[in-house]
Amino acid sequence: MKRLTLTLLALLTVLSLALTACGSPSTAAPTEVPDKTEALVATTEAPAKTAAPSGNAPVEIRWFIGLGTGTDPNQLEVENKVVEAFNATHPHIKLVLEVVNYNASRDTLATELASGNPPDIVGPVGVSGAEAFHGQWLDLTPLIEETHYDLSQFDEGAVNFYKVGGQGQIGLPFAIFPSILYYQRDMFDEAGLAYPPHRYGEKYTWPDGTTEEWNYDTLRKLAMLLTVDKNGKDATQAGFDPTAIVQYGYEPQYQDARAVGSYFAAGSAVADDGKTAQIPEPWVAAWKWLYNGIWTDHFIPNQAIRESQEYGSGNPFNSGKVAMALTHLWYTCCVADAGQNWDMAVVPSYNGKVTANFNADTFRILKQSQHPQEAFEVLTYLIGDASLELLAVYGGMPARIADQQAFFAEKDKQFPQDVDWQVAVDGIAYADNPSFEGYMPNYNESFDRFNTFLSLLMTTEGLDIDKEVQTLKADLQAIYDKK
Repeated sequence: MKRLTLTLLALLTVLSLALTACGSPSTAAPTEVPDKTEALVATTEAPAKTAAPSGNAPVEIRWFIGLGTGTDPNQLEVENKVVEAFNATHPHIKLVLEVVNYNASRDTLATELASGNPPDIVGPVGVSGAEAFHGQWLDLTPLIEETHYDLSQFDEGAVNFYKVGGQGQIGLPFAIFPSILYYQRDMFDEAGLAYPPHRYGEKYTWPDGTTEEWNYDTLRKLAMLLTVDKNGKDATQAGFDPTAIVQYGYEPQYQDARAVGSYFAAGSAVADDGKTAQIPEPWVAAWKWLYNGIWTDHFIPNQAIRESQEYGSGNPFNSGKVAMALTHLWYTCCVADAGQNWDMAVVPSYNGKVTANFNADTFRILKQSQHPQEAFEVLTYLIGDASLELLAVYGGMPARIADQQAFFAEKDKQFPQDVDWQVAVDGIAYADNPSFEGYMPNYNESFDRFNTFLSLLMTTEGLDIDKEVQTLKADLQAIYDKK
């Protein structure tokens, strides 16, 4: 959750600590950041590969923890209890934990796979962590069909999020973090503006009664009206001073370059052949929208402003000086200073279509597992009978529809201002597929190149964006071509 070279680098370092403290994952790759106490967790040595069981001997299933969250001491306590409960009720399977520090987890798992001694289940892990092992995950479709596993307990969009072309159903929903637009009611009230829509398909209503599609053009107009300088002028008025802004209209909260692009449309930075760099055109449009918002329309803070203490030291919405921020449900971990009157609205559309990019953690089964049926039985237990216990320490919204009401009841205790949580639930149906965190060759280096690009946008006025995009594409191809 979440490696970044711009503001996000400092943000994710701070955010990983905050998120572990509040039990929530983060973004971009906040679900992939190490826990603050990971140094206290001893790396376990992989158990030796066991021979196939005979007679009534239980099948050993190894559960690998470390690619994402899960290594914090309070999490380990619950995970061990889950293992004990499972083993007590499933005598034909022996579930064994394998816990590895985050910093060592990728190398450890890669070594185990190469040596033919892999674990069976890995998780919780987000898309970014899983893509470090692209192509290694088992297609669960035959097991789902064989066991008649009930997919209707989840939102269809959450199930399809793990249905990947050429790979199959490589996961099932567990902890989900839909996108929402956070906004400050008081700032809208002061400006005499209606709140953003709370239901997908609704239009925005202006003070004169006219309505307009809730898209990024409308968001831009609204954000400019909500951007105010020290003299009380908004960004649409003559005499507005962009060097003396005291309130910004919008913040792309904790978004990396691919996340920014994916809100305009789902896409991938690699072609279907798995080796050719590509930049989806909607992503370019999204980057231009962001860039103009910073340097021309002045309703988005640049990197220097975002990093300033006045604007939350990298957490601008939390500073209480930003009217709207687009990010994920996990961000409720980090709004302690944002006041007690914020709410949630739906993600705007682009070219008539909504894409509400999605963060999610789950458990996955490796193709090399020698016992896929038993591993699937464990997996469905973790996302089923054990899910509420685990989600309580992982901080995720339950993917199971039946469990969501209790989750939001707890959220209401934390945020008593009557937040419209249904906005988050409705956003699940608009998850990006393919995920913006999806596969790229030489993933970590490619990821860093995207962040360098976003840093350039956030820090440098007067760029030729089309030229910079072509440079990005060429650099990505060079990275993809490395052996």
